[in-house]
Amino acid sequence: MGDKAHTHPGAAGRATAADHPASVRNVVLVGHCGSGKTTLVEALALTAGAVNRAGRVEDGGTVSDYDDIEHRQQRSVQLSLVPVEWDGTKVNLLDTPGYADFVGELRAGLRAADAALFVVSASDGVDGATRVVWEECAAVGMPRAIVITHLESARSDFEEMTRLCAEAFGADDPDAVLPLYLPLHGPQAPDGHAPVTGLIGLLSQKLFDYSTGERKESEPGEDQLPLIEEARNRLIEGIISESEDETLMDRYLGGEQVDVATLIQDLERAVARGVFFPVLAAAPAADGARQGLGTVELLELVTRGFPTPLERAAPRVTTPDGRPRELKPCDPDAPLVAEVVKTSSDPYVGRLSLIRVFSGTLRADQTVHVSGHGLADRGHEDHDVDEKIGALSTPFGKQQRPVGHVVAGDLACVAKLSRAETGDTLSAKDDPLLMAPWEMPDPLLPLAIEAHSKPDEDKLSQGLARLVAEDPTMRLEQNQDTHQVVLWCLGEAHADVALERLRSRYGVQVDVVPHRVPLRETFATKSAGRGRHVKQSGGHGQFAICEIEVEPLPGGSGIEFVDKVVGGAVPRQFIPSVEKGVRAQALKGVASGHRLVDVRVTLLDGKAHSVDSSDAAFQTAGALALREAAAGAKIHLLEPVAEVSVLVGDDYVGAVMSDLSGRRGRVLGTEQTPGGRTLIRAEVPEIEISRYAVDLRSLSHGTARFSRAYARHEPMPPQVAERLRQHTGHAA
Repeated sequence: MGDKAHTHPGAAGRATAADHPASVRNVVLVGHCGSGKTTLVEALALTAGAVNRAGRVEDGGTVSDYDDIEHRQQRSVQLSLVPVEWDGTKVNLLDTPGYADFVGELRAGLRAADAALFVVSASDGVDGATRVVWEECAAVGMPRAIVITHLESARSDFEEMTRLCAEAFGADDPDAVLPLYLPLHGPQAPDGHAPVTGLIGLLSQKLFDYSTGERKESEPGEDQLPLIEEARNRLIEGIISESEDETLMDRYLGGEQVDVATLIQDLERAVARGVFFPVLAAAPAADGARQGLGTVELLELVTRGFPTPLERAAPRVTTPDGRPRELKPCDPDAPLVAEVVKTSSDPYVGRLSLIRVFSGTLRADQTVHVSGHGLADRGHEDHDVDEKIGALSTPFGKQQRPVGHVVAGDLACVAKLSRAETGDTLSAKDDPLLMAPWEMPDPLLPLAIEAHSKPDEDKLSQGLARLVAEDPTMRLEQNQDTHQVVLWCLGEAHADVALERLRSRYGVQVDVVPHRVPLRETFATKSAGRGRHVKQSGGHGQFAICEIEVEPLPGGSGIEFVDKVVGGAVPRQFIPSVEKGVRAQALKGVASGHRLVDVRVTLLDGKAHSVDSSDAAFQTAGALALREAAAGAKIHLLEPVAEVSVLVGDDYVGAVMSDLSGRRGRVLGTEQTPGGRTLIRAEVPEIEISRYAVDLRSLSHGTARFSRAYARHEPMPPQVAERLRQHTGHAA
């Protein structure tokens, strides 16, 4: 790499549709917010000729701003596809959000890609969340490379950042994380910072000067070669150690000079196998310039070192009823298997589905089968329907460029798939298949909402349905206990974006209200009650009297009704009426308005009238009896308790355990896991962890994650119950 001349390809750089999987590279960009991913994508698009100048997208004589503020904000929180063409290869650049709240978009990008570029800011370094994603990529063997940005910063130091990347990403083998080029610095500025104006290729020993705004290749001076000798030798040894030629290391150590072409070939193979991770530098082009620093080298690496879709293992697929099916890897002539990796709404064309084709060829106007992935617990319907493909297009910025077909390995957009949602499988109509879904993060931050007005109420249901169809990391709940509509989100920024999309896309204005945790009530002591419902107001009256006894039961028992009436004091036909009245009152609560649970209600006696007794009268009497029994008993307020598992780096274990204790949590145990992490298991009242998704992220600097599951309801401490009663917005 680095020994091949390139010219600006102009209009040829505008990618359309690939004709074969071998000419496609799918690359996802990963990095924290502010690392420079989007700027890098634009710089690569400029170098490849997909845009005519920095920040602009030009097509058919019309110009639209890539710097448009609304569009940039949209791109910062969702997955974006920018296809470019380089040396006859279509490169699909998948730009992912850097915010932790939008990790679902990141995972969609990882699903659609075959390799990853980890973008690291030279001024900010490697954050913990990026390390976690690196480990996830390592677990599946995804090829990776590292791009260091922001070299123009006065605090930047390429060599030091390379060392830090080796520490962060090369825990198993630091010599597998090495630079391919060293920066060439220009004259020192008054502040002491020497800007990077070019690169020196360690293998080719060529100098690539970007100071004029266009890459110029030359031979380095004699005084520059000694500066790269140590780094070059280390790089050669790192490449040889990963070579498939087991004799190469012995020959090299024996003094044999290894041909540069052989080294480059071994480097490309090692990168494609995911065992060697080159470090490169990149910077955007200056105003009026055509090429940004390192962009040619990066496109070279992507097209020559990253694998084609043919080298990716075929995904696991089944028939809709669960029978496994074998799938050829990325065969354009095989049965169609594609996946919706992202769903969005366009104000002009409606719903747009970003599709990755894994097998077969997708064509415009083709009828396909849509199989749902089963996220019913998040408000998503299961799908098993046929739909006709509308227009196919490849996106660039805010534009859509029409294409006629999409081969296996490529990505494109499909317009107006009304039933398909993110994660759904598209397959042949006569051979329906279903891909195993990728791992979705569980939304754990509740957002309770209400329609702002009556017109908003009429549109709310449809707006929410569309919202969750776009975002599988969002869960919609209509809580039967609190009667609240709750959107479960990944964080505050995720919640803010959801509210804005409801307002701007679907015209629904909502109000955020306090989220209520579903509490319960139960009897702490045995009690008795008498329900008397006697009314006479002309015509048929109402007459029903019943006497009950209520006693507490173990947690989880629900409501148990026992009939012990003797002598027909309550006629047999009215005993179910008493039970119905008792259960209806239990749903409403007897003390603080929360559902009554875990009691046995025994009907002991009562009275009836031959004319005035009725089903309705005995229902009312049963409810009155239960309320009277509650008035004479001690009532416990029960709160839900969750089983919480927190996976956190060892450095934060003490802080997390202390925080859990402060939330009235009981730590059940800890265990060590690979990668220097600890799994903490605890039981915590749910009322204490409503905002734990936000607080834990802050506490662990974004490196920890947790899961929760309902365990049981248990009595709330009296002082906490009293505090809740003083804040009825939480207790009601």
